[in-house]
Amino acid sequence: MYTSDELSRVSFIVMRQMRLPLIILLTVYSVAIFGMVSIPGPLIDGKTEYLSIFHAFYFMTYTATTTGFGEIPFAFSNAQRLWAIACLYVSVVTWFYALGSIVRLFQNVFFKRAVDELRFALSVNRIGSPFYIICGFGDTGSVLVRGLNDAGMHAVVIDESAERIQALKLRNYKLAVPGLHADASVPKHLLEAGVSNELCKAVVAITSNEEVNLKISAVARLLNPDVGILTMSKMNDIEETLATLGGEVHVIDPFKTFAKVLNACINNPAFYALNNWLVGDKGATLESYVQPPVGSWIIAGYGRMGMEANHVLTMNGVKTAVIDPHSRKKEEEVETYIVGRANAKTLKKAGIEQAVGLLAAADDDGQNLSVLLNARSLNQNLFTIVRQNSHQNELAFAKADADMIMQPTLVSARKILLLLIAPLLKHFFRYLLAKEPGREELIKQVISTLREKIGNKKPLLVTIDFTREKSKAVIDCLDRGEAVLLGDVIASPGNPERELELMVFVIKSGKEEIILPGKKHKIKEGDQLLFCGTAYAKQMLKATINNEYTLHFLRTGKYKPSSYLTLWYARRFKKA
Repeated sequence: MYTSDELSRVSFIVMRQMRLPLIILLTVYSVAIFGMVSIPGPLIDGKTEYLSIFHAFYFMTYTATTTGFGEIPFAFSNAQRLWAIACLYVSVVTWFYALGSIVRLFQNVFFKRAVDELRFALSVNRIGSPFYIICGFGDTGSVLVRGLNDAGMHAVVIDESAERIQALKLRNYKLAVPGLHADASVPKHLLEAGVSNELCKAVVAITSNEEVNLKISAVARLLNPDVGILTMSKMNDIEETLATLGGEVHVIDPFKTFAKVLNACINNPAFYALNNWLVGDKGATLESYVQPPVGSWIIAGYGRMGMEANHVLTMNGVKTAVIDPHSRKKEEEVETYIVGRANAKTLKKAGIEQAVGLLAAADDDGQNLSVLLNARSLNQNLFTIVRQNSHQNELAFAKADADMIMQPTLVSARKILLLLIAPLLKHFFRYLLAKEPGREELIKQVISTLREKIGNKKPLLVTIDFTREKSKAVIDCLDRGEAVLLGDVIASPGNPERELELMVFVIKSGKEEIILPGKKHKIKEGDQLLFCGTAYAKQMLKATINNEYTLHFLRTGKYKPSSYLTLWYARRFKKA
């Protein structure tokens, strides 16, 4: 690992800073001890006494530190006392100089940075399970790290802001989260974060600078060709470049993600309720359906979010009017485009009285809130969607009581979190949203089942890997040629007739994804299972797949002998 290089760097800085003070100290002590040994002492029984090297060193030690234990092992001669006076003043001054050098060493910016990097690398080395490197600890990174921590997954953070790293250290996480104040695009810092470690599963680049995100992704791919890369980007050019890096690369665009959610919300409001409930949105329930009305809409702010939303609304037969301070581009086909700031005058010109919906999509929170208030004063029946750019303005947006709030950082964090903890969920969503007969009814059935099994409890998305390390009892059964059914592992150990409080969404077996599999599905080694359930259900299922006695009972309905006495009795009864 990278700790040896950092240790060498710290040692080098210490020796470089303390070299001269140590040389001076050694010189002063050597001369003082040599003088004390060489100068004749008093006459005792007619014989001149001399100090030994040990006694001279002992005397100089407590003299230089101004402790003073007297003249040991005998009273000194006047010559020795005169030498001791000179050595006392010189050694005290030398020690002050050395202590000052130590203070300057601890105040040295490069030394403190080297120590921080060493501690960071050592903390990363102590992680003994899969972890993720999070580059950027802003609003998105903060939400993402909290979600990973709550899911029992380790994260390592790099951020250029010292204040954010200090804030990270003050968070009450269940698992320790090492943090480093540094530029994540520098290869050395990614190596310190463990990018070359086989336990590193992915590098997440979510800084506020998209060029930096691109560099982090490219450097991470070069340092570890097998590591997963997740990058936040809102620019098409950068997205195209990222797609050429090879390997597993996910580009997260919060505006495209929201546009997909908006499209699903228009065509299937039940899916919006399901999605918000699964990602843990505040106040979200399985009954909180939201369906934007079809009619005339006004889009205030025509940046990336406004463009993506306009495309979705137009695709669904909605007429839109755009208000934006910038001039209209030739390639933008918008029926009504008003140049200017969104205020009462421009809103009226856009037809606010007849509009059924308003999208405030500017990159300024104050502007979005003022547009919302102006629009409501002119039309109180509007369906409102507002963009929240900063998490710090959460209270103000909560009071605004908009029908939908789009926070780019939160949208990005949630999508990344789902990709990390529940990668099979995208297959489940794609299946539900496919334009096939009966899919709307299927979504309602899924919601009904989740309501029945989980109710008001907090839902958890859990991915289970049927491998020898993570589900030993299941793999042992398969090795013996015994079949293990999905219904066996999701049954309640306390009552096999009932299932645990969970619903299986997807099973990935080889290259095949099986959506909503039945209880008769035969589990194979290497299968991956995604379910939504309670914390208790997660605990029970993991216990079942790793306990041979529980699994045997659920498969056969009989208890498997475990003690020596019961094994002896079972063998004797079998012979009889």
